[in-house]
Amino acid sequence: MSCVGETTALGTDNPTEEGTASSKNKKEKKQKTKNPEEQVEQKGKTPQGAGGGKPNKDGEVLAHADSAATQKSKADLRKERREKQEAQRAAKEAGKVVKKEVPQRVPDHMKADVAETQKRVAKKLEKQQIPIRTTAQRKVRLFDHLPQYEREASLTKSILFCNSGIHPAIIKLGIQYAEGVINGSNSRCIALLAALKQVIGDYSTPPNQELPRDLAAKLKPCISFLNQCRPLSVSMGTAIKYLKWQITNIPGDMNDIKAKELLYGHIQNFLDDRILVAAEAISNEAMSKIADGDVILVYACSSLIRRVLCDAHKKGKQFRVIVVDSRPKMEGKEMLRRLVREGIKSSYVLINAASYVMKEATKVFLGANGLLANGFVMSRVGSSLIALMARSSNVPVLVCCETYKFCERVQTDSFVFNELGDPDDLVDIGNRQSILADWRDYSSLTLLNLVYDFTPPEFISMVITELGMIPCTSVPVVLRMKQQDMNET
Repeated sequence: MSCVGETTALGTDNPTEEGTASSKNKKEKKQKTKNPEEQVEQKGKTPQGAGGGKPNKDGEVLAHADSAATQKSKADLRKERREKQEAQRAAKEAGKVVKKEVPQRVPDHMKADVAETQKRVAKKLEKQQIPIRTTAQRKVRLFDHLPQYEREASLTKSILFCNSGIHPAIIKLGIQYAEGVINGSNSRCIALLAALKQVIGDYSTPPNQELPRDLAAKLKPCISFLNQCRPLSVSMGTAIKYLKWQITNIPGDMNDIKAKELLYGHIQNFLDDRILVAAEAISNEAMSKIADGDVILVYACSSLIRRVLCDAHKKGKQFRVIVVDSRPKMEGKEMLRRLVREGIKSSYVLINAASYVMKEATKVFLGANGLLANGFVMSRVGSSLIALMARSSNVPVLVCCETYKFCERVQTDSFVFNELGDPDDLVDIGNRQSILADWRDYSSLTLLNLVYDFTPPEFISMVITELGMIPCTSVPVVLRMKQQDMNET
């Protein structure tokens, strides 16, 4: 009896188990009574865990779709991968910080058409007590950015000699530049060195001041005045840069006498090494290119070319010279006069007849005011035309130029930077009455008087320097060598 009681007690303790068991039996009976078609469908389904089905909360299996439908082709995968990479790349580019482009600074002497720049330059000149020249009223629109001045009766009218910071030697030199008394890059540079010698000789260091700083400050108004009279040439810029470099290297505790002697020596060394000795070396090198029976064509008047021809004539070489000239300066007349004085056979033509006499020429010798870093030759206007004619006639063009005229500037045309001469020089045609005498009365008429032009390196066969014969493309190499030599000294 006790056993039976225990059994009933245990059975009555969990009534839910009996309910679940009965429900399971009912489900099994229902499954047995299903249609055979449904049973076949149930057999075709993937059992739990076999096909990777994922059970839900109720324990039911979520069957995957057919593998053929879900599997992607390789092309689709590559496309998705490529789109993902492009999206990542675009996001990276968008996250980068955009750098601001720093505008390149244009020098003030090439911004004559900007009012703000001219006001700043005028204040600077007024502070240095330098007279401001009258700007030309009738300028060619293409060259508005370059300075051009009216011809004035006196450039020194407003200068007070007693209180002015400009030395009288500099004032005299500036007037000679403006009036055209001193022309040519070598002549202008030699005259500048002579004037700077006088400035240094009359200088005395003020109390509580150092000579290097004070002397460099005293030279600034002198150079600005010369630039107002006429823009500085490449040769003058090199000489000024060299002198300033030597001034900064003077010890601050050196007395005035020793410092002046030291600067005198540097100026004389520059004059001898860079100009006089260089001209002699170029002359010896260029004479080797002159043969008996040559017909040499030259343009205008170059002191270096004149020396080459005179030295070759003294060596006994037989040749003939054709001097080509052009307005308004007509410098070729002086060249012809000096060659005839030396006994050299010469003929004289204007530039409009250069194409006719080019057939007779065997060589063309040209001077240069400067040689740019990209190989272009800066010379008096008309030189590019002569080089072009020589190139078309297969005549070699030899340019004689000292290396101190090499500059780091790059230019490919005559418009960005140039020097504008007085337009009234074009009106003067000698003794005859000029048709353009009243050209200012016509508002639609403007006259352009360019001083320089730029010859491409393709027209130049060789450049003769004191270092030897080099192509135009070797200018950067020479500049780098000179900079290294200056740093070592």
